[in-house]
Amino acid sequence: MRQIPCAAPIAVAAAIASLPAAAETLYERGKYLVETIAGCGNCHTPVGPKGPVMARRYSGGPPLVTKDFKAFATNITPDEETGIGKWSDAQVVRAIREGVRPDGSIIRPPMPFELYRKLSDRDVMAMVAYIRRVKPVKATAPKPEYRTPLPKSYGPPVGRIAEVPRTDKVAYGAYLAGPVGHCMICHTPIVRGRIDWSRAGRGGEAFHGPWGTSVARNITPHKTDGIGAWSDTEIKRAIAKGVGKDGSKLLPPMPYHLYAGIKPADLDAVVAYLRSLKPLATK
Repeated sequence: MRQIPCAAPIAVAAAIASLPAAAETLYERGKYLVETIAGCGNCHTPVGPKGPVMARRYSGGPPLVTKDFKAFATNITPDEETGIGKWSDAQVVRAIREGVRPDGSIIRPPMPFELYRKLSDRDVMAMVAYIRRVKPVKATAPKPEYRTPLPKSYGPPVGRIAEVPRTDKVAYGAYLAGPVGHCMICHTPIVRGRIDWSRAGRGGEAFHGPWGTSVARNITPHKTDGIGAWSDTEIKRAIAKGVGKDGSKLLPPMPYHLYAGIKPADLDAVVAYLRSLKPLATK
């Protein structure tokens, strides 16, 4: 993926004009990404006894608890008091890709900034275009708790990021599963608060919620510990419907209800990428 140095995030908006014309508008692309594979509502939408509270979607969600933290997703609706209504597009882009708020403070985990830094200019602007038009909701998240060292920054300012050609199925699948879907954030071991990228996809992290405790599975093509013996159809069924190879129901926090809307061609690309990973044993 090509990265060109850029003086400031405001240049992102100007760069959009030079990108190739697409069949879908920015809003349409953003709606698709946010509501499906990016799964923003999985963390940023409240959950009630009957599931996600759609009347208050994107206003903040339930706690996400791991061994390292108890965190609460914040309000990303365009409410001017408690959300992002007063933020400029460039400020929202910087928050998404660099983890920095308009006041200069750092956004903490579990937002996957190591991957979001690689979101293409067009896609991050598309996500902003969609979020701008959701219903404003007043809501303030509780204070998070962290039990591990926190980063002072996630790196230097992000420059221009080109789109990944959809004709390259493995590369585009890596982009969808990586920066957009951030699959590896959950499916890769975390050591002292940092992702161990040498074991990407090996699984093992435990997540606690109303469903109990679930452990992220090995999604490398290892024949016995991973998905190497699964058919493409079985992998896609697991992603989009939450059903395992043996027919068992898979647990959250995977947002199967959102992944059900992923386009078939995009699911094909994600599967092609997972097949390309190095097979790793779980232990």
